[in-house]
Formats: sequence, C-alpha cells, structure tokens
Amino acid sequence: MSVSVLVPTTGQWSEVAGYAALADELGYDSINCSHIRARDSFTTLAGLASVAPRVRLATAVAPIYHRSPASMAQTAATVDDLSGGRFRLGLGTGHRTTMAQWHGAQIGRPLAEMREYVGVVRALLSGRDATNGVRWRSEFGFVDFAPRQGIPIYLAALSRSMIRLAAEIADGIVLWACPSSYIRDVVVPEISEVRRAAGLNLADFDVLAAVPSAATDDVDSAVKGIRAELHRYFGLPFYRAMFIAAGYGDDVAAFDVAAGGWAAQLNAISQRLVLDLCAIGDSQTISQVLQRYRHAGVANPMITQIWGTDFEPTLIAAAEHKTTATAARV
Repeated sequence: MSVSVLVPTTGQWSEVAGYAALADELGYDSINCSHIRARDSFTTLAGLASVAPRVRLATAVAPIYHRSPASMAQTAATVDDLSGGRFRLGLGTGHRTTMAQWHGAQIGRPLAEMREYVGVVRALLSGRDATNGVRWRSEFGFVDFAPRQGIPIYLAALSRSMIRLAAEIADGIVLWACPSSYIRDVVVPEISEVRRAAGLNLADFDVLAAVPSAATDDVDSAVKGIRAELHRYFGLPFYRAMFIAAGYGDDVAAFDVAAGGWAAQLNAISQRLVLDLCAIGDSQTISQVLQRYRHAGVANPMITQIWGTDFEPTLIAAAEHKTTATAARV
C-alpha cells in the first residue's frame, strides 16, 4: 500500500532533512515538495536526494508559468539524474493572482496551455524540438546528456475539465484540499470515463491526494490550524468552485458574509468539511481516514502537516497504516 508525504520547504533545513530521512526510513512511496514562498522545490528535492536515498522525489506541484518548458525539462532531468532516476514532475497552472504578482505571468487559457506545455516538455525530454505551439515552443536540445526516458508527469487538478485532461495526457493526478467525497463522486468517475474511452489502462494512472494529518490528542488546536490553512484557499476561485461542487457551498457563502474578519471567516469553515478532508486524532483515526480515501479511489494518499502540530508522530502513525493495510491484503 502506497503512502506519500509532503515535506515542508519552510523552517530550518535540519528539520526538513529530518522529515525526509524519517520518511525514507519508514518506507514512504514518495517525498513531495510544493512550490510556495519558501525554498525552491526542485533545489530542495535535489538536496534531499542524498538524505533520503531510496524514496521517490516529486514536485507537488510546480506552476508551469514560472519556468519555460525548456527550463522545466532541464531542471526535471537534472533532479532525476542527481537522484538516480527517482524524480517525478508534478505540474499545475497555479492561480491568476499569484502568477501575476509573483512572476509577472498571465494565465490565458489554462487547459490549452497546460496541454501544450506538457507536450513540449515531453518532446524536449525525448530529444525532439517542439516548435509549432501557440504559447509554448522550443528548439532546446540536450548536449552530451541524455535524460531518463519516461520521467512521470502528474498534473494538479480541481475542475472536471482539468481532471479529464490529466487522465488523458498525464501519468497521474495531484489533488489538493479535495474532500474524499469529491474524489469519490467527481474525480474518479471523470478519470475512469476518459481512460476507458481512450483505451488507457486505469491501473497505470496514479491518484495522489493530499490528506492534512495530525497525530495528536489536541484535536481542537489541529482544527484551528487547518482552518487557518484553508482560509487562503477560500479566497482562490479554483478552490471555491471545487468546494461548492463538493457540497460545501454553504461554507463558501458563510465565509463571504462573515462579519468580524479573520476569526469569523475561520469559523465559517465547517467541522464537517474539516473532518471530510483531514486525518486528525490517534493513529487508529488516521488509519481510518486514509482508508476512507483509498475507498474513494485514491491509490496514493499524501499526508501533509497541519500548522502548529508536530509532524514526526504523524509520519510514524501514517506509516503504521501503510504496514497494517498491506498486511490486511496479504
């Protein structure tokens, strides 16, 4: 049974490296790094390659608008080479606000641009030019260096249209802040339909879903922490649309009209959503939630740290679930 982990790129390097080494020791499937306002995800993963010598390494995810396809292909191939062929490239569109404010980049037609971008990256990694694109094109070619063929590419997706695109052109999907109910009712049926229609094997497609987790007796503090994290998502259009589609339109509406600012907006995020999304409590609770995600169709749940909680016991608890779940199948 696969279980992955998102290792934070914030905090002291010794802490980041410690989490990665522990995840490697515990037999996690992959260590993932998100591309946020902290350490660069690719550089972090390259640094962790020697600290965690067995586990797979992945971006979850890097936005396509902050690197050209040539730069993305070159960076992915380099990290893959440095890690001995253990790298997976996770890509996403990012959000219009952050792409404009951070990188001065404009998102035009995200579906078409993602399709084209992935095509160019795959071409360059295979040693071919890709010069007929509308937005993305490149004549880049590697010299005296041959990237590993078939570096996996996963796409972040929230909407039905991006989910369907991922099922068509990618090797897997990365899901953020998606309740298990949304994965069961929307994500997996869309993936299955596309793969079946295209004659593609569903078993060859990986579903990786973030599960905010905390092995703790202080459930109230963990709930406060995840509400603080979700606050920013409630301000982003793609996530708002997903929460509404997942049946949490009341939460979005309450968030929008909350009087009293920050505290009232946090309280608008319901306990129902938190419990649908997160694994918080003792090791048995964490195991039960991860199993619920598996039943929803997630082959590879990815635990993430909840603000203000100790991540080490959570890593250990989730690894125990992996061992128990595997033993139950034998």
